[in-house]
Order: sequence, then structure tokens, then C-alpha cells
Amino acid sequence: MAAATIKLFLPKGEAQSLRTAELLNWTGKAIAGPRSELDDLLARDELDKSGVYILIGVDADTGKQAAYIGEAEVVRDRLKQHREKEFWVQAIAFVSKDENLTKSHVRYLEGRLIEEAQTVGRFFVVNGQSSGSKLPESDREDMEVFLSRIRQLLPVLGCDILTPLVETHAGIPQRPLLGKIKGCSSRGQRTAKGFVVFAGSEAVTSLRPSAPSYIVEARNQLKTDGTLLEEGDKLRFTRDAEFSSPSMAGAVICGGHVNGLTFWKDKDGRELKEIEASS
Repeated sequence: MAAATIKLFLPKGEAQSLRTAELLNWTGKAIAGPRSELDDLLARDELDKSGVYILIGVDADTGKQAAYIGEAEVVRDRLKQHREKEFWVQAIAFVSKDENLTKSHVRYLEGRLIEEAQTVGRFFVVNGQSSGSKLPESDREDMEVFLSRIRQLLPVLGCDILTPLVETHAGIPQRPLLGKIKGCSSRGQRTAKGFVVFAGSEAVTSLRPSAPSYIVEARNQLKTDGTLLEEGDKLRFTRDAEFSSPSMAGAVICGGHVNGLTFWKDKDGRELKEIEASS
């Protein structure tokens, strides 16, 4: 992704409060704020325009991060209608500073945002389908550029809904690290948020008697949501799974505490500790 200069404005001087974000030489603008400041958010003049928005919270049934992605010709009016939705605690809207975003444009953006959010899989998307919109080729390319700016700004605004679990360089994943125990083999890599274990990796079925409660809870949650599936005498990861650290990833795989810096190794047998010390 190209380098970018971001202008972040905090009207109340607090990073978790109302905020706006812009990119140099971009016609769009982001406006974000907590639900507790919804009236202040709705008072912003920018929300008189058409745009797309994301409501962020937690799904009460699964405990997973949840999002509602929508579009509107007047964002303010649509956000008012969402007061009845209980789950969300943050709202982020994207509008254009000129009048170039039409109904067809924002419907296209909504569809693409839902598609990407579902592909990344960090959030449960409450409205899993959208009407979408077909655009002429030139308009479609313009909206893909607009979407790329949304991708850049979302993490700055505290939302990683479009951030892939696995980092790549020029579209190519990093060389995976390997972890092995009792006939189980796993693959993963460091990420900006911790560590990702790749789909197809294996874990032991039994927990060690000394396993702390947080490891037990993590494994149970992964079983409940279908990420860990029993296959014979092993557990298999059905999809990529992100952990807070290499040690947490290794602990779930091994069924008890491990040192992630020594558990994970490259194909030549070098431990993660050595790899990072030499980089």
C-alpha cells in the first residue's frame, strides 16, 4: 500500500471521543465516535451527505466482534434509525467532501465492504447481504480507489475489520514458522497484533493438568465457534486463528504453557528467538 499522510482531528481532544480523519489529496472524509456521543456525531455537517458507515460492537450470542455495514443518501438520517440496534458501541462513517458520491456509488461501496469484511473474518457481519450496485467501469475504478482509502483509515480509527489476519509482502505471505508436538504439526507467523496459526494446523486433544484457566477457556471458545475440530486423536484448525502472542498460540496447540519464542521454528530449525535477534 502506498505511503499516506493522514490528518486526524479530535474536536474534544480525546482519542476515544469524536474524531475525523482525512488523507492528503483525497476527496473523502471519515467521521467516527462512540455511541455515548451519538448526538454530537449526528450534529456534524458532514453527515448530511451520502456515504457508507460501520457500526461496531459485540454479538451477544457468540461474544465475537460484530459489525453492521450500511449506506445512505443522508447518513445522519440512517444512523438515527439504528438507535434501536443494541449491540453497537462505535460508529464510523465515510463521506465525500464534494458531491460526487451517488446512491449507486455508496451501494457499491457497501457491497464491497461487506464482501471484504466477511472474507477477512475478524467480525461477524450482522447484515451479511447487500443489494450492491453495478457501475460503469470508470466509476467502479474510482470506488475501488475510495475503498482503498477506507482500508487505510479504518485501523487508524481503531477498527481492523478489513485487516487480513495474515500479513503479506507484495501479495506473498511471509515464510511460515513451524511448531511440532506429539505428532501434531502447526504452521503460523508473526503479525502486527500477535501471532496467526494457519488453517490445517494441528493441536493435541488433551489439556495438561497444569493448564491455566485462560488456556482452557481459549481452547473451548475455539471449539465452540468451529475453529478447532476433533479429527481422530488430534484437533485441527479449520481456519486461520489469531492469538495475542506466539506463546498463547503455542499454549493452545500444546494444551498448556509453552515459550512461544522457542516453540516456533523456521524450516531450518532456528527458533523464533534467534530469528528475531538476528533481524
